[in-house]
Amino acid sequence: MRTGRSRGAAITALAAFLARVAGAGAQEIVELPGEDRRLEADFEEVYRVGAADGEEWEMFSEIVNPGFDASGNLYLFDRRASRIVVVDPSGQLLREFGREGDGPGEFRSALAMAVMRDGRVVVGDAEHRAYLIFDANGEFERHVRMDADAGHVVVPWMWPGPGGESVIVGTRNAGSFTVHSEGASPEIGRPPASRPIQRLILTGEGMTREPVAEGWAPPRTASAVGEGYSRRGFEPELHVGVLPGGMVAYSDSSAYAIKIASRETGISRILTRPVSPAPVTERMKQAERDRRQESLDEFLGGFGIAGVDIAGSGIREGRLEAIRALEFFEEIPVIRYLMTSWNGTIWVQRSGDGPRASGPIDVLTPDGCYVGSYPTGATGLPRAFGPGGLAAFVERDALDVQTVVVRRVPLHETLCR
Repeated sequence: MRTGRSRGAAITALAAFLARVAGAGAQEIVELPGEDRRLEADFEEVYRVGAADGEEWEMFSEIVNPGFDASGNLYLFDRRASRIVVVDPSGQLLREFGREGDGPGEFRSALAMAVMRDGRVVVGDAEHRAYLIFDANGEFERHVRMDADAGHVVVPWMWPGPGGESVIVGTRNAGSFTVHSEGASPEIGRPPASRPIQRLILTGEGMTREPVAEGWAPPRTASAVGEGYSRRGFEPELHVGVLPGGMVAYSDSSAYAIKIASRETGISRILTRPVSPAPVTERMKQAERDRRQESLDEFLGGFGIAGVDIAGSGIREGRLEAIRALEFFEEIPVIRYLMTSWNGTIWVQRSGDGPRASGPIDVLTPDGCYVGSYPTGATGLPRAFGPGGLAAFVERDALDVQTVVVRRVPLHETLCR
């Protein structure tokens, strides 16, 4: 665990922010213990689905945004296959719905899914420029238009909002999941000044936005490649989790600072631990450039367009130029991922010994109780939480086949009473 004084531009900015909000008297800053309290990851396995030699319905290609409904049914969005698979609390297939196409209820570029407590499903589709809503039986109900006047479309990560008629959204990376349209304003290419967390109300023909919180966006300068603004290596992502009652927990900087906020109160509490980010070294930068080049070569090696010579087209050289010119953030963010459970606990995965390594997982409560930490490697971070302590973990076997394992995790908040 890295402890000690914070360093770097992001930490200086955070310190100034904390001083400002403390002076305002509206926010509570909770300093959690620095030493880890060990938790045992002896979770009960409920079922698992997904296998290379299993039934056809459980052969998954790319599972994103899984979710549970209030009955404990699990919804698996296979983005590459443009379908949603629903299994019951024992892991048996209930139904499948969705497919690629241009018709009502069909997917053109579906990027994110949110499951409501009553089993309705919302899918964000960039090419349709709409949120597609399915009823609890998987039947297409209606679509809700995205912003019609935008020259581009952003489909952020989504979580079910309070009341069942909205979703909470927040882009993890500034400008991520953006689909640009012909004739878009030049301002669209500029980096945003912040990363908003919003509630999208989906009751009408078009969505309505309500601000929930405003996440910090790392400042950027114009890129030397492409005459645009590029994302630096190791930049802090915006991690968001929805809490009971519509509050959110989020992390937006490289420091260990989790903000608890709502539309009504703004930021009411900030949870901190004395864990400092590691500085980015020249060795880390070169290793990241090497990794990106290797990933590029693997991608282009398996990618082909009829009549196009990838090697001679300049595509590879252009990408390599961008990799060589890549700029980096000053430090490795302490928080790697964040998830929230149905009972309101916050699971925080810290960075490990390396820029892309996963470390221990802390469990906290929004009111500032530190429950404890699962040691590095003891468990992965759940990709979805459900009722009664259900949690879905997405894993890969030795053949790189995705498997979803549903386990029952402790209701940790009882340890804080």
